[in-house]
Amino acid sequence: MEWLNTIYTSFYNALIPEQRYLAYLSGVKVTLLVALFATILGVIIGILVAVVKVSAKNSRNPVMKALSAFCGFYTTVIRGTPLIVQIMIIYNLVFTSRDSNEIIIGTVCFGINSGAYVSEIIRAGIESVARGQMEAGRSLGFTYIQTMRYIILPQAVKNILPALGNEFIVLVKETAVISVIAVNDLTKMASFVGSRTWDILPPYLIAAAIYLMITLCLTMVLRYFERRLSQSDRH
Repeated sequence: MEWLNTIYTSFYNALIPEQRYLAYLSGVKVTLLVALFATILGVIIGILVAVVKVSAKNSRNPVMKALSAFCGFYTTVIRGTPLIVQIMIIYNLVFTSRDSNEIIIGTVCFGINSGAYVSEIIRAGIESVARGQMEAGRSLGFTYIQTMRYIILPQAVKNILPALGNEFIVLVKETAVISVIAVNDLTKMASFVGSRTWDILPPYLIAAAIYLMITLCLTMVLRYFERRLSQSDRH
């Protein structure tokens, strides 16, 4: 059947000649590294922002109030503007050199974006911990920071771990837009292969299949940890 042969030829040309499959593999590497490091940066930013917001509620310190207002402005702006616009602004504001490392570019761009969403996840996790936990920690002689670090945050992280896992999965897919600033992620490499074969659809279909496999694998890992957590809660 001629149409099957045409499809086979299209996908063959998108994968085999000139070892084009290596382009997809290099793109996957960049995508996963950007998503991983951006998630780590986002969690760091998210913890700082969430702790400031929660702490400012019961504080009369003007510095803490000012920091809380800044954090509120940050989360509002990041969550209220398109990701691709943020990437273009950050890239043109910070990374003006052509020698900039693409992993660092992606990490900063997506880490700043992810931090706003992670901060709300962590804030909800902190507020889900009973208030008596803070009072118990303070009664044992811990400072506010020590109580937050050793008592509140460990319990909050356990509550929000599934949500953080979902954030990582979402981030893997969202990294596709970073190709607009010439970072060689999976989407960019699919576009490159399409420019070589003069047939853009097969490379993008291959990239879509790879994204799907990655997200399915990550979802399975996330469900495994969720089951382990639920078992530990029952015990």
